[in-house]
Amino acid sequence: MSTLAPLRLLREPWNASEGNQSNATAGVGGAWCQGLNIPNELFLTLGLVSLVENLLVVAAILKNRNLHSPMYYFICCLAVSDMLVSISNLAETLFLLLLEHGVLVVRPTIVRHMDNVIDMLICSSIVSSLSFLGVIAVDRYITIFYALRYHSIMTLQRAVVTMASIWLASTVSSTVFITYYRNNAILLCLIGFFLFMLVLMLVLYIHMFALARHHLRSISSQQKQPTVYRSSSLKGAVTLTILLGVFFICWGPFFFHLILIVTCPTNPFCTCFFSYFNLFLILIICNSVVDPLIYAFRSRELWRTLRELVLCSW
Repeated sequence: MSTLAPLRLLREPWNASEGNQSNATAGVGGAWCQGLNIPNELFLTLGLVSLVENLLVVAAILKNRNLHSPMYYFICCLAVSDMLVSISNLAETLFLLLLEHGVLVVRPTIVRHMDNVIDMLICSSIVSSLSFLGVIAVDRYITIFYALRYHSIMTLQRAVVTMASIWLASTVSSTVFITYYRNNAILLCLIGFFLFMLVLMLVLYIHMFALARHHLRSISSQQKQPTVYRSSSLKGAVTLTILLGVFFICWGPFFFHLILIVTCPTNPFCTCFFSYFNLFLILIICNSVVDPLIYAFRSRELWRTLRELVLCSW
């Protein structure tokens, strides 16, 4: 029976024959190269949790007028991007379960079309999520280094144009990617985009942390309270580590998988790595679960609104 495969066009390299991959897998690592069997129920559970979390974030931002600002609009768009991951994962998992249990019987052509639509949703969510993560970092950078000019730099009109541009670029790029996925240049563009966003966020957050450390050092020297300075610096370092660490852990293996597809599609060790693709998808879904906790729940105003929504007390 034909079944869907999450991001089937990235699961295995297209420039290596199935026989070569099987021989390479059998020749190295034995059981280690058999991959990890992840039940559909786990995909379904994580997708539901992520969907509920991000729906609450979007609803809270729309409900509370105090959150109607560019920064929270960017967070709202990030939540929508994460919802695309959840929706595509839920749709695919339910479709798989219906096929496996014989409840749904469809023609192979319909399965392929469904696969393409889901792949397009996932690719679009990848590009938009990375873009909005970068935009949030830039917005925070402007808030710190250009605080007095922030409202003239990040106007509502510019924020709307930025959001519309990202969604348009994500849709176009995902369409191009699905159409020309066999071209290594497309993969290299996606890898380059990931590396650019990673470096951008790393540089911005390090610069922001350095400024915060400088201010804390000045305050500490004036008030002669080195203990306060150390604890505050430690808190800033932990926050920075969480932000960059979660991003790299959740997205790194997936993009390393893409790099191996381009550089060593027939290498036995690379072939073993390819067999763990479902695990990399789980990590991406986990990032959709963690994003609201990092970027949204740290705001007291947003947290208060979320509690009101959950407790139905508005």
